[in-house]
Amino acid sequence: MKCLILAAGYATRLYPLTENFPKPLLPVQDKPILDWLIDDMDTLGEIDEYVVISNHKFAHHFDAWAKTKTQKVTVVDDGTSSNETRLGAVKDIQYAIDKLGLDDDMLVIAGDNLLDFSLTKFIQYAKEKNTSCIMRFYEPSEKKLVKCGVVTIDENDKILEMTEKSPTPATHWCCPPFYYYTKEDAKLVQKGIDSGCGVDAPGSYIAWLCKQTTVHAMEMPGKRYDIGNLESYEAVQKEYVVIK
Repeated sequence: MKCLILAAGYATRLYPLTENFPKPLLPVQDKPILDWLIDDMDTLGEIDEYVVISNHKFAHHFDAWAKTKTQKVTVVDDGTSSNETRLGAVKDIQYAIDKLGLDDDMLVIAGDNLLDFSLTKFIQYAKEKNTSCIMRFYEPSEKKLVKCGVVTIDENDKILEMTEKSPTPATHWCCPPFYYYTKEDAKLVQKGIDSGCGVDAPGSYIAWLCKQTTVHAMEMPGKRYDIGNLESYEAVQKEYVVIK
C-alpha cells in the first residue's frame, strides 16, 4: 500500500510561520506534524512507501526532512510556486500517480491534520470493507459544515451522497481529509477529473466516486485537529494528546 500525503498548499492563514516553511513540518510538542502521522501509520506494517506531494517552493524542505526518516519517503514536486497557480488536491493526486507510475491501494491524507486516535484503525476498517473508504464525524455547527465535505450514509456506512462546501448540507456528518482508495478506484482519478469532478478539495473525487461504486464512511473513534490558522496551531500545541 502507498500513502499519499497532500502537502502542496501554501498555508497563507498561518503567515508568518509558513511564509517560507511548509505547514506539515511545523512542530507540535517538538515533533513535526508529518512525523506524528507517519510514525503512527508505520506501526501497522501495511505501507511500503510514503509519497509527499509538495509544491516547488517547499519541496527542498521536504527533501531534507525525508532524509531523516527510516521509512521509504518519496517527495514529488508538482512544479507550482504560488497559491494562485496551485493544481488543486485531486490533480496533485493524479500528478503523483502519473509521475511515479503508482498501481496499488492508496491511503490519501492531508499533511496538516492530527488525530488523537491511531489511523491504523481506519486502514483496518477499509481492509475489512474491501472498498474505498473515508472517515466521518458529527459536526453540530452549521457554520462549519458549509466549509466541509458532508456525507449521507445508510445503516451499513455506505455513502449515498457526498457534497463539498454545500450551502445547504444534507447531514451533520463531516468528512476530514483522510481517504482510502482501492487499487481499482485509484485508477479512476483521471476519469473523475475528466468527468468534471472538483479538483481543489480532495473530497471532490470521493463525491464523484461514490456515484460510480461502493464507498464506505467510518465513524471516527476520536478527535481531529485541523491546523488551519495561528489560533488552531496554538491550541493544538496545548491540547494534543495521542490516544491509541
